[in-house]
Amino acid sequence: MLYRFQSRATPPFVMLEVNARQLFEIIGRAPAPKGVITTDQMPAAIAALEAAMAREGENLHNADAYAVEGHDNEAEKQHVGLRQRATPLLHMLKDSLADGKDVIWEV
Repeated sequence: MLYRFQSRATPPFVMLEVNARQLFEIIGRAPAPKGVITTDQMPAAIAALEAAMAREGENLHNADAYAVEGHDNEAEKQHVGLRQRATPLLHMLKDSLADGKDVIWEV
């Protein structure tokens, strides 16, 4: 299943359910089939995403076996971290907040 995120301030994007659920958990939202993040809720969501991304960066080489350099397996070198998955939503939230537009999602 795919989640489609939209805002009148930015282009839409889609995300796999497993990744969207992780981001919903971080920002404290239920992974409903439809939802909205209002401009009032955006500062807290932005702060939560940035904090989670910072924690991942601090612990990357300690907790993530895929982050250790020197892996021979190509698949291991292509590990996608939270920073890459969260960046589209983070940019959408920041741009939408600046323009005073809500972010909506639907399945």
